[in-house]
Amino acid sequence: MVNDSTYSHDDHVSEKTQFYVGLERPIAELKRLLLGNEVSVVGVHSIGGGGKSTLALALYNDLQIKDYFDSNVIFITISQSPNLKGILETMWEKLARRKRPEFLDVEDAHINLQQLLSKQSKPTLVILDDVWSSENLENLLFEGPAYKTLVTTRDKSIIPRTPSSQFYQLPLLGKEDALSLFCYWAFGQTSIPSDIDINLVKEVQAKCDGLPLALKMVGSSMHKELDEVWKRAKKISEGEYISVYHRKGLFRLLQTSIDSLDDVTKECFLDLGLFPRNRKICVDALLDIWVYVRKLRRQDAFDILLELASKNLLNLTSNQRGSASISYRNASELYFSQHNVLRNLALYLGHQNNLVHNKRLVISRNDSNLLAKGELLGDRAFDTQILSILTGPMEENDWNDMTFPETESLLLHFTSTNYFLPPFLKSMKNLKVLMVSNCGAKKATVKGLDVLSSLAQLKSVRMEGLISPLAEKQSIEALQNLEKLSVSLCEGFGNISTFTKLQDFNLDHSSDLEELTPGVCNMRSILLWSIANCHLLQNLPHDFGNMSYLRVLRLSALPGLKELPASIGELAQLEYLDISVCEGLKELPKEVGQLKKLREIDMRECSRLTTLPATVCELSSLKLVTCDEKIGNQWLRAKNISIPELRVESVEAHFSLDWLED
Repeated sequence: MVNDSTYSHDDHVSEKTQFYVGLERPIAELKRLLLGNEVSVVGVHSIGGGGKSTLALALYNDLQIKDYFDSNVIFITISQSPNLKGILETMWEKLARRKRPEFLDVEDAHINLQQLLSKQSKPTLVILDDVWSSENLENLLFEGPAYKTLVTTRDKSIIPRTPSSQFYQLPLLGKEDALSLFCYWAFGQTSIPSDIDINLVKEVQAKCDGLPLALKMVGSSMHKELDEVWKRAKKISEGEYISVYHRKGLFRLLQTSIDSLDDVTKECFLDLGLFPRNRKICVDALLDIWVYVRKLRRQDAFDILLELASKNLLNLTSNQRGSASISYRNASELYFSQHNVLRNLALYLGHQNNLVHNKRLVISRNDSNLLAKGELLGDRAFDTQILSILTGPMEENDWNDMTFPETESLLLHFTSTNYFLPPFLKSMKNLKVLMVSNCGAKKATVKGLDVLSSLAQLKSVRMEGLISPLAEKQSIEALQNLEKLSVSLCEGFGNISTFTKLQDFNLDHSSDLEELTPGVCNMRSILLWSIANCHLLQNLPHDFGNMSYLRVLRLSALPGLKELPASIGELAQLEYLDISVCEGLKELPKEVGQLKKLREIDMRECSRLTTLPATVCELSSLKLVTCDEKIGNQWLRAKNISIPELRVESVEAHFSLDWLED
């Protein structure tokens, strides 16, 4: 890796100390971009420690690159707080091949350097490694004949979005390449020595999850260690072992990405460690914590999510088909995951206090002291603000009598077909967010729901992969202050009736839902109402118009749905309508023309819906329709008649079972 000084240029970089592995394809793809005529700026981005600098150095030393640019290749490390004037002076001397003039400041240097490059025509490549901000990058980008810039960064948002710019996401190493790199640093060779336990080495290496920096740091720390140390190292995925193997090396280098965040965003990053590793988590679940516990506006919370994603501190994936826009209103279709090393960093940084006084407390199933800790602490109350518990099956008597009077968010993740909610729930009088998620392959029967009736202050409840006994539904319905209810991959929840203050209702992948309870549309405060992937549902209530404040209506992947009720026209505040993958839907009711505030419709993969009512021409606020090509032509006619600002996006059918993955 290039040294971590304020800045360095190519006099200080050398190929001799580098070991390149797994870079053949990235190098080939980047050379294709750099040696072509279409692109002048190439941005390479990845997670911190993902190998960006090593890749950039490999390109700097590549013979084909040197030949094409006639050795006019400059490598400069920028880092967080660069001396921009000094960097520009270095660039001048390298590019002009003569002593620089006296520049007054950064602006003066930039102007003079741009004038120089405008007069030169020789092919030139400048590699700017480890750029942290768009402000710094703006001062280091230039235009000129055959002049190109390669930028490596952790934050892809800093790369200018122009026709001559190109992004490249550097992938993490595959298993074979990761093992080679690990062995290089652990044993000084690219394979496991014959006298070393192969399975043990592979288990330790796997914990690094393909992250080059982790492979280097952990491999180096294990160099010449005894077998007993290797056995302990298998547990580096757990927070309590992290500081032993990573604190002085890996975490110090990765923490720079976190230190650059503002205080609010940093707290939000630390919350990522609350969720199970190696799983995709619904973005909505995370946003609920930030809204109800961190007191953020939902739009602001979503903006922070996008910022963390842009800095490669989490990964975002979507169940949405085609090119549907990403926004906070369809957060229930978005999922996030996190690299295990970053999750460990979040756990480590978030657990600086002792057990009782931690703002975040994560108790995993691997923690054999779950009950012993409770006994040891006796009747002492925890100060925990957010509590996350991951277990196997739990019966009522398995729970210790812990006390969490300050807890505002409780995340219960388990792998089992039977689960009893913790009795201490009834004492959590400040609880605002509750998530009960079954991580197993089969649905779980959940008991103890009666405890919910004592939690009148709850604002958000999310349940996943559960079977609810009918007799205990009354306990859920007693939550009359509830503002958000999300039920996914569950059975037995379809007959829940109404909540007087509910603003957000999501019912997803309910395999037993055949009809909705009469009166379910009487939730007059509702703003978002979503039912998706319920294949047995054929009819919707006729009193849709009762939801007079509704802004977002999602009726997605309901193949049995034959029609929309005429009362949909009474939703005077509706702005977004999603009827995608409703294959049985043959027409839209003429009343849809009454939706004067409707701005967006997603109706892709509605194969039987081949005609539009004439009233769609009255949708004066409509800005975007996403649909199949055949019906798209009709929307274009409506655009020409009376909706000039309408944009019609025609997409191909898209089939995916990604939601089945963890």
